[in-house]
Amino acid sequence: MSEIGPDSTVSGVGRVFTLLRLVAEAPAGGLRLTDIAARANLPRPTVHRLLRALAAEGAVAFEPRGKRYTLGLDLFLMAARAGDATGLRDLARPTLLRLTASLGETLFLLVHNGYDAVCIERSAGPLPIRSFTGDIGGRVPLGIGQGATAILAFLPAAEQDEIVRHNLPRMRDFGGPDEASLRAEIARVRREGFCGGAAGLIPGMAGLGAPILDRDQRAVAAISIGTTTDRLTPERKEVIAEMLKREAAAIGRQINPFDPTLRRAGAAMAG
Repeated sequence: MSEIGPDSTVSGVGRVFTLLRLVAEAPAGGLRLTDIAARANLPRPTVHRLLRALAAEGAVAFEPRGKRYTLGLDLFLMAARAGDATGLRDLARPTLLRLTASLGETLFLLVHNGYDAVCIERSAGPLPIRSFTGDIGGRVPLGIGQGATAILAFLPAAEQDEIVRHNLPRMRDFGGPDEASLRAEIARVRREGFCGGAAGLIPGMAGLGAPILDRDQRAVAAISIGTTTDRLTPERKEVIAEMLKREAAAIGRQINPFDPTLRRAGAAMAG
């Protein structure tokens, strides 16, 4: 792991990038403030101030129980916009392109980030589709839309309850469900393995979403399809749902558990 020697002069932007590099090189569990300050050869109060500023911008994430810092998802999103495809996005892109080509529909890849789902990849079909996340980098509260609801349904019960409690007021801005309806949909998604509800929140639009599960069967992401209500007939819905479930399971078997896009999915819930 890199260290800054005692004679090094690091200031301003250099200090920020020094801390980011140290956090990036940390083990999967992250680093404590004391360790980061020692490796950077900087005063602990200075490092604490800089890390808090980076956390406020989403560049680093703080896990309060272990008091450790890891890289934040926003760094990945900036890289994604610059065309730097890595990890889950790189793994799932061929699937999205193949499904778009075979179905003629728009596909989305969403990743769990705290109380939200963030779109990190999109494969556009020939039809104009409106969605809550929009293009790459867009985010939506978990529980709104098929992909975000598929993720929520396959989270641990305690985390799921916390997200529902936090997100219900936010859902009103989207015309979302009440708690009883949301929990009924969550139970249905867990039973069927995909989300086909939430149609009608955007007039004329419909979709399906399937969770991407890690080795502990916890949702870390989802693939979803956006289409129009007239194209999603009951027969077609059944076929597409099975396709999404199969493709999501295949992606889940290949994901890297240390992928920085996934390992800090709950970081935004801290504090």
